[in-house]
Amino acid sequence: MKNIIAFAGSNSKTSINKKLVTYVANQVENVDIEILDLNDYEMPIYGIDYETEKGIPEEAKVFLEKVKASNGIVLSLAEHNGAYSTAFKNIFDWMSRLDGKLWSNIPMLLMATSPGARGGATVLELANSRFKYMGGNVVSLFSLPSFQENFSTEGIKDSELNVKLMKAISVFENSL
Repeated sequence: MKNIIAFAGSNSKTSINKKLVTYVANQVENVDIEILDLNDYEMPIYGIDYETEKGIPEEAKVFLEKVKASNGIVLSLAEHNGAYSTAFKNIFDWMSRLDGKLWSNIPMLLMATSPGARGGATVLELANSRFKYMGGNVVSLFSLPSFQENFSTEGIKDSELNVKLMKAISVFENSL
């Protein structure tokens, strides 16, 4: 059986992106799922001086190993000021020091959500355009606007958005 990893690009304990990514990963059929939490991989802010003096933190190595051992990645990015959260950018930076093509061409369902009407569209566009240079194989995209109005523990409330999500999941499943 194929295995996928799923995680939110946020370290918030109440992350709406973690709620979304957990829900979506559990909709993917016939896979083993591991939900990762960035809080389990805390490390110093990336800096060349730190790397030169102390090396790359073990947490970055472990996270990258999980990426490379997976058959698929489900990632939902938090948007902070139009870009990645600091927690995600930091682990991304550390992993890139180990492997510039860190996503290893593994199929990825890339998502974002936010409380606002754009649903993290800016960070989603940024990641989709950037990840390809880092070995990213984004096979499917999904943005969920107005999280509180459109999401419940049972799933996506808006039928049009739910159809888009199910299509994104189907494309991802077929790429595994």
